Amino acid sequence: MRRKNKRQTFEQVEVIDAGAKGKSVGKAPDGRIIFLSNAVPGDVVDVMTTKKKSAYFEGVATHFHTFSDKRTAPECQHFGTCGGCKWQHMGYGHQLYFKQREVENNLKRIGNLELPEVSAILGSKNEYFYRNKMEFSFSNSRWLTQKEIVSDRDFEDRNALGFHIPGMWDKILDIKKCHLQEDPSNAIRLEVKNFANANNLAFFDPRNQKGLLRTLMIRTASTGEIMVLIQFFEDQKKERELLLNHLKQKFPEITSLQYVINPKQNDTIYDQEVVCFSGRDHIFEEMEGLRFKINAKSFYQTNSEQAHVLYNVARDFAGLTGNELVYDLYTGTGTIAQFVSKKAKKVVGVESVPEAIEDARANAVLNGISNVEFFVGDMKNVFNDAFITQHGSPDVIITDPPRDGMHKQVVEQLLQVAPPKIVYVSCNSATQARDLALMKDTYKVTRVQPVDMFPQTHHVENVVLLEKRV
Repeated sequence: MRRKNKRQTFEQVEVIDAGAKGKSVGKAPDGRIIFLSNAVPGDVVDVMTTKKKSAYFEGVATHFHTFSDKRTAPECQHFGTCGGCKWQHMGYGHQLYFKQREVENNLKRIGNLELPEVSAILGSKNEYFYRNKMEFSFSNSRWLTQKEIVSDRDFEDRNALGFHIPGMWDKILDIKKCHLQEDPSNAIRLEVKNFANANNLAFFDPRNQKGLLRTLMIRTASTGEIMVLIQFFEDQKKERELLLNHLKQKFPEITSLQYVINPKQNDTIYDQEVVCFSGRDHIFEEMEGLRFKINAKSFYQTNSEQAHVLYNVARDFAGLTGNELVYDLYTGTGTIAQFVSKKAKKVVGVESVPEAIEDARANAVLNGISNVEFFVGDMKNVFNDAFITQHGSPDVIITDPPRDGMHKQVVEQLLQVAPPKIVYVSCNSATQARDLALMKDTYKVTRVQPVDMFPQTHHVENVVLLEKRV
């Protein structure tokens, strides 16, 4: 071991596990954990540390003595620079193993829960090209790879259309081909970039806050419909229409072609006016005969096929007979509520985003569903005693909160309402475990089902059935 610029190097480190946020885990000679960004469990590596904390290091593998049998060749040429698919170098079966184990470990260690046998994780049929929504950023100063930097070449074309380098708000990696969304996604993105370059349309300069082209969003649906939205920083009608008309002619299959003019410092569109340039202002998704209207601001699970698997699990766990009053907390655009409605007497959905509730109500009308009602407001304020008195005491509560989990007041209200069953759908088993720990004296965990929505990443969904103790 030696010190160099306050970094340390360790030799012959065995990588023993997969950790949080897609990192792998090794051990330093003094026993401290090393989180590695570019190794796979089973590798034996030399390590250079990049950060030192009291209990652990962060680092990178600089030399590989032994390659793990869990390794596989990444599909994407951008792997290792783009931060989107951190597990592409690990075989998919091994990815599923570590995702399942993370769920079990979080529930046991954080929640200190007694668990039934955890069902085998439900993997995705599509390991690539499974996303229905992608967002790309423009930049006039693309990220140069280390190979390009040391080449001493003069790179005149620095325009990029791609993804942010992890942890760098102003650095964009130019993407040649992304393996996450089916074509024509790649064709549309490349055509936008090439046409913009050929016609001298200014790519965004994030540091100086100038330029025409800001972001590109592409949504695809299982119905075959396509939405394209371009966000412009400056209001230049001639240039804007030049690009949009070209896309309209080049890709007549685009169902919805829209744009936003956003001169503010951040590129979120939720407070911006979306203008429909061509076609409809929405596309349609379908699931079990239900149709869901998706607009530019709508939330919809980004893996359509696995969303069906996830919702099937939630409905199965609820065990509905047709006589139940169901509450769907954090209902979003009401997809779960409508999905379970045909097996329930009535479903009541609650969500804090007004636009999402508008979508939920519109989709219920579209699908001819009359036994659902949707209400908007902050969950901890809406879901109270008065709400229960007005709408009835539920037989089943389905809750699908954001990554941060449920507010403590919401958990307290769940315990006060105390329905016979609670189905907890989570995209973060650590916060799920924290919430379940608060409920374990009243409820017993009787079923656990992990579902993989995002192959090639460390993310995993988990569904838990809670049944009231007698």
